[in-house]
Amino acid sequence: MNLKSWIKDRTGSPQATLPQPIGGRGRAAATFAAGITFENVERRYGDHQALAGFTLDIAPSEVVCLLGPSGCGKTTLLRIASGIEKPSAGRVLINGAEVAGPARFVPPEQRSVGLMFQDFALFPHLTILDNVAFGLKSLPKADAAREALALLSRVGLAHLAANYPHTLSGGQQQRVALARAIVPRPSVMLMDEPFSGLDVQLRDAMQEETLSLLRETRATSLIVTHHPEEAMRLGDRIAIMSHGRLIQLGTAEDLYHHPAELFVARLFSEINEVRLRVKDQRIDTPFGPIAAPGLRDGDTAILCLRERAMMVWPDGAEPPPARTHTGKVLPGRVLHVRFLGDVGLVEVAVQGFDEPLKVRTPEPDGLKRGDNVAVEIDPARALVFPG
Repeated sequence: MNLKSWIKDRTGSPQATLPQPIGGRGRAAATFAAGITFENVERRYGDHQALAGFTLDIAPSEVVCLLGPSGCGKTTLLRIASGIEKPSAGRVLINGAEVAGPARFVPPEQRSVGLMFQDFALFPHLTILDNVAFGLKSLPKADAAREALALLSRVGLAHLAANYPHTLSGGQQQRVALARAIVPRPSVMLMDEPFSGLDVQLRDAMQEETLSLLRETRATSLIVTHHPEEAMRLGDRIAIMSHGRLIQLGTAEDLYHHPAELFVARLFSEINEVRLRVKDQRIDTPFGPIAAPGLRDGDTAILCLRERAMMVWPDGAEPPPARTHTGKVLPGRVLHVRFLGDVGLVEVAVQGFDEPLKVRTPEPDGLKRGDNVAVEIDPARALVFPG
């Protein structure tokens, strides 16, 4: 039996034909997006507290990325949102209705929530079409197959409908898992590190594909990741987690330019950290004084200098054309130069600093170990945190 006949046999439609190539893909059906709210959610496993009073409100159709290190409670939160686990305290609401809390617990199949796992969790004994149609058990078999085939067409895999998961590449399996999660048209889409198993180039392509599909379906989405760049690429807002708590919530620009804690600054930037004493609400640095609001005299402050917010050029040469600020220039000596593709990482011993500073520069050409150089920072991009 050829593929067209196989599809016709499952859909019951004599008009069921192979979809158009990728350039001719249709659009995924829109869903009725729902807001999801976490109110002081806690989850304890014996003496270990995985979530500690987590609160977050996500608007309908919004894409929020949950960012934090391994073990901070991200996956636990998704499991509670989906109904796989119950919270120890607090509530989860979908469109204002409690689905988990002291008064009520709604089982997963009644929440209109789609869940995509890190390992895709495809059924090895089912065809690709049957995998996608698995969540449509309430529909007649032919209708479910037609819905599944339409979404497989949208992700460019309808021609593989009769295949089994083990015959697919990692990127193709990711698309099948995404199609399976979206085909029931969930109001809320939960994704647990869906791109972690893909290589770098494929990961970028699948992120764009996934975001496009989420926008089309308008499903409210919560995506777990521990990659800051991935969160910045995908999220309307990013929620930073640490030790089961929400540390900061905002857009990528907010979090990058105005990190609330040193922990957040480290997530979004490669930084040099220098410990200094506060005097008159400022710290005196070799580059000049920098404000330290909110810190008292005698406190230890941590000065953070982003590696990309510094400039280095050969001593006696003209400054780079990209130089737009006029901070104090200090002499230094190059200790190491590492080629990193689009940028060079230059380690410099700078006058006035006990430890070397690292600078990422787009023009490392000509710099070598032992060179005398000039070094400058952009004072407006320096960050100061309590020590």
